[in-house]
Amino acid sequence: MTIKTADMSIPIDSPQEVANVLNEYFASVEGGRPNVFTMVDISEEEFHAKILWGGGLASTKVALESKMVQDFLKKDNTFDLVISENFFQEALYLLAYKYDTPLVLVTTFGNCMRNNIVMRNSLQLATVISEFIVINDPSSFMGRFRNFYFAVYEYFWWRFWYLEKQMALAKKYIPNLPEPIPSLEEMQRNASLFLMNGHFSFDTPAAYLPNLIEVGGLHLNHKFDKLPEDLYNILNKSKNGVVYMSFGSNVHSSELPLDKKNAFLNVFKKLKYTVLWKWEEENLDGKPDNLIIRKWLPQKEILAHPNVKVFISHGGLIGTQEAVFHGVPIVGVPIYCDQYNNLLQAQHAGMGEILRYHDINEEKFENILRTVLENDLYRVKAKEMSKRFQDRPMTALDTAMYWIEYVIRNKGANFMKNPAVNLSWYAYYMLDVFAFLLLVLAVFVFIVLKIFRYFLPKEIPKKQKSKRN
Repeated sequence: MTIKTADMSIPIDSPQEVANVLNEYFASVEGGRPNVFTMVDISEEEFHAKILWGGGLASTKVALESKMVQDFLKKDNTFDLVISENFFQEALYLLAYKYDTPLVLVTTFGNCMRNNIVMRNSLQLATVISEFIVINDPSSFMGRFRNFYFAVYEYFWWRFWYLEKQMALAKKYIPNLPEPIPSLEEMQRNASLFLMNGHFSFDTPAAYLPNLIEVGGLHLNHKFDKLPEDLYNILNKSKNGVVYMSFGSNVHSSELPLDKKNAFLNVFKKLKYTVLWKWEEENLDGKPDNLIIRKWLPQKEILAHPNVKVFISHGGLIGTQEAVFHGVPIVGVPIYCDQYNNLLQAQHAGMGEILRYHDINEEKFENILRTVLENDLYRVKAKEMSKRFQDRPMTALDTAMYWIEYVIRNKGANFMKNPAVNLSWYAYYMLDVFAFLLLVLAVFVFIVLKIFRYFLPKEIPKKQKSKRN
């Protein structure tokens, strides 16, 4: 991918640039790059503290201090719009301030609770789950309480600690910012548009402001690159079908503990299906004849092939959407982040089943895999979900482009924003009104009690006492 302007083209995914970001990222994590499978038991709070906060600051620093970006920032550029990632790189928001343009935020995950709070969108904490939290029963009291607590916890540390660190990076690396510089919270609050990688056909339906737009599946369409010839032949000749397994780019299958790796292998060797497995090493001991391994596999093109019967996945949102788009049932093994919530949606839709990491053994894996493979209902539900996901007036990409151009045409489209962005947080949540009503009620109760005490006799008269005796 490249970022193109009138006079420049910056490669942002060259191997060296990616390596630099990853090295800086994991240098910020205690102990260096972790085996991701060891992170399955850490809490969401620990995950933020150990990974997201440090990693976000490191990746922001690497991006801003790179020579190409610094040379670019020194030029006298003009733009109509700035589009920025909404994932712990908030310092980049100030490019919209530097170039005096509207700001559009885009995220590779769905609904963002921090953004809901900042942009004054309805929180809907009883139904909308924070993107990084694992809740087995979201509708239960404890599930809703946990969701409320975590939303408050994350927002507090992000707003009053993390954004200060991001602002320090912005002031250090972005030159010629006119004073006074707006806060990053203010920049996000006044963003013209927020593009979310979700869609109500699969994700939890929610109420959104006009400038919060669902564009789930931006990268998906029916135009694909050709499969490599060897994979094309393998998929076509697999008469019984194909099982495809990949844990994405960050979760390496090759780092699986021996017992869990053997559980997968022992089940695969029993299958009549061809198995494709994204395996990050050259060799795999004990590999059965029906198993084909590759360090990299073209996932979209594989899932589009009609012979693929099931996708064994860690539940990353991009891969989950690809399975939804192509109507492929899922066996999901969530590890961290939003993966459990994505797979929970697939399970609720009837197109997949969840296998928790600690439950992986030969018997349980075989039972779940055969259930999804042999019960046609999973494939039927997956195809139904695929139709719903694609049934839109415009494609996700066309929708995103329409609203981006709409913002440019309407010079920021401030009229789409919630007027509450101009209110204080306590005014937005009506806390001052509720406090006033509580005060009125307290004064009323106080006056009523005073009246009763005034009119009620303090002591029973002596004559009444004698009559009673």
